[in-house]
Amino acid sequence: MSPFAAELTHFRELRGLTKAEVARRLHISPSYMSHLESDRERGSSDLARRLDQELDAGGKIWKAWKEADAGGQPLQEAPEPPPSAGILVLEDTAALRYDGSVYHLTMHRRLRNTGTEPITRYLVRIAVDRYPGEPERSNALYRNNPLTWEELQLQAHCGDEQMGLVVKHDRDAFKEVWLEFANTRSRFPLYPGQEAGITYSYSVTADKWGPWFQRAVRLPTRELTVSLSFPTALQPAVWGTETSLSANFAPLRTPPTQVVDADHTVYTWTTLDPPLHARYRMEWRLKPAHLQESEPVNTPTPSALMAAAGIVQEGDILLQTIAQPFDLPAEADEARHVVRELDAAISRVKQLHDFGKGMGIAAPQIGIGRAAAVVVPPGDGSTPIVLLNPTIAEASAETDRQYEGCLSFFDVRGLVPRPLHIVIAHTDIDGIPRLTRFDHGLARLVLHEVDHIDGKLYRSRMEPGTQPIPVEEYRGTGQNWIYQ
Repeated sequence: MSPFAAELTHFRELRGLTKAEVARRLHISPSYMSHLESDRERGSSDLARRLDQELDAGGKIWKAWKEADAGGQPLQEAPEPPPSAGILVLEDTAALRYDGSVYHLTMHRRLRNTGTEPITRYLVRIAVDRYPGEPERSNALYRNNPLTWEELQLQAHCGDEQMGLVVKHDRDAFKEVWLEFANTRSRFPLYPGQEAGITYSYSVTADKWGPWFQRAVRLPTRELTVSLSFPTALQPAVWGTETSLSANFAPLRTPPTQVVDADHTVYTWTTLDPPLHARYRMEWRLKPAHLQESEPVNTPTPSALMAAAGIVQEGDILLQTIAQPFDLPAEADEARHVVRELDAAISRVKQLHDFGKGMGIAAPQIGIGRAAAVVVPPGDGSTPIVLLNPTIAEASAETDRQYEGCLSFFDVRGLVPRPLHIVIAHTDIDGIPRLTRFDHGLARLVLHEVDHIDGKLYRSRMEPGTQPIPVEEYRGTGQNWIYQ
């Protein structure tokens, strides 16, 4: 564990706070907080300062972050105003055009300085993911063939003036760069009360881009527009989702408009006054021009669809972490909120798949590290089962083996042994302890979700020497399990 992650964990525990509580105070996701403490992410300098202040660490968290950023050497502090200081985005327009082999992106922003100090630079981020929902596959691609500044050909202008570029982060599939209001000839800071338009553009080949584009609202914004242009011959299909601090992934409230312009089809979507920290994700499916009607179409994988619906995917540290139980009835409101989020997630994923065996979702699968799950028995109109703080009180010695699927790696099915009868200890919302018996398929559904709360996936339950099979080879989709 790095000194930064160690100091962060130490002071969080010293203050008696959970990761979710710290994340809520700083307006970041609980899963990102877990990544920080497990060294999978290191965060920005601004976040490190805020963590230090929130946890009253006396500068120790900030110092550890600086030393890690300097390769273990103390870092000389450079004057750096917060990137959001005094900036209002009046217009934010993203225009993405695909020519059949390369994605060309042009971003235009109209900025107003609402602060009291001149603004001298503006931070932009570039992130790509060729295989969303398949992190190992994407990581291997960029590790062997990283995204480079040379191929991006990034250019930026403020009006007619070319802007200087200062690299902040340079990773295989993620870049951060400061656009400076200056060049070798002149300086043109944005003074208080002034407005200016900045435009930057770059290109990425299709073998590195991936079928998605996301806009995150990091600054107060009046109008946000996304435009996607594809060759009409590729028969594009486009859809979008949104999420924010108060809601998980849901379909866009308004659909993109579609216009055929010569040999391109253009999709445009606009929203006014988007909330801070909202994320809008556009996704698409294209049919390669050389394919005949009888040949397969490039459709999203089941795991990619679940990821787009807001389901945390295998590899996320939250799926390997024991969920925090609720203190009931003191945390009844928090428990109700989590259950509502689980119900909303169930509604989304039921639109994507026929769950003939019933289904369930645990809170860690939607990025919430709390001990809650909702199980929906098979059959239309069945009443969902809410489980808070569930643990196994009894399990029969009699078991059977059936194939299971998991929304967090939905491309495969695994043969898993489970007890045929169980008794689960759980807690009502008012704090009353309960014992409930479940049998056969319902027992299997419940145990699958209890595993998620215990930080386990069904892979760990499979017998030695067995592996999941591709979902294409599974013949039980849409059918209930069979019991004697």
